[in-house]
Amino acid sequence: MNLRSLWNSMWPPLVAVILFLLIWQGATTWFQIEKWILPSPVDIGREAAAGAAGLWGHTLATLRLMLVGFAIGTLVGLAVAFTLHYVPFLKKSLYPLIILSQNVPTIALAPLLMIWFGFGILPKIIVITLVCFFPVAVAAMDGLMRTDRAMLDYMRMIGATKGDIFRKLEIPYAIPSILSGVKIAATYSVMGAVIAEWIGADQGIGYYMMLQKSSFRTDKIFVAIAIIVAISLMMFACVALLERWLVRYKPANDQR
Repeated sequence: MNLRSLWNSMWPPLVAVILFLLIWQGATTWFQIEKWILPSPVDIGREAAAGAAGLWGHTLATLRLMLVGFAIGTLVGLAVAFTLHYVPFLKKSLYPLIILSQNVPTIALAPLLMIWFGFGILPKIIVITLVCFFPVAVAAMDGLMRTDRAMLDYMRMIGATKGDIFRKLEIPYAIPSILSGVKIAATYSVMGAVIAEWIGADQGIGYYMMLQKSSFRTDKIFVAIAIIVAISLMMFACVALLERWLVRYKPANDQR
């Protein structure tokens, strides 16, 4: 992608964000909305600059927790997908249970994990893993099922083993789908880390938000939200770059 095409894809959302911020700033000034109810973008930016030193420590704590949980969740999701695909009986037995597991709200499960595993890092990692593994597992299983049937029949005809087919055909075809799931998990990992910090932590963006909620510092809560959005976008962009590097072609039946 050259610079011109990159700019053409970036300027519409950039203009929309700028217009949104201008309307927000104008509304808070025109209607004289109290700062504790809805601070203006200028107020939020001023508070972010004033508290940058303290926010940096909370941001690093959340980043460390999120990256560890995201990595583990992605690996667990891939392991589940590959296992269920390789053993059809397990897929029929366990896939519905995996779907049902996502009906339990994370915010309701987190307190139980704290009771079972204490207030250390383990329950927080489990929360993020539970949030991340599902989109990766579902996307990977879907990608594995989209393998070209003609190529699959050809490899079977020439005597390829099930392992050879899996490594040399099914996984390459599944990579675009897997990376789509990983992009979703990357953004979910930030949410999972914040939820984990809400339940029990002494640092991190989630912990910072809880403190500011108690003191009705709406401007600081918006600063935390802006940091969460920035981290989510950064994670999504990193996975998108990885996707551009790994996916160098599209299978013939995927061409548009």
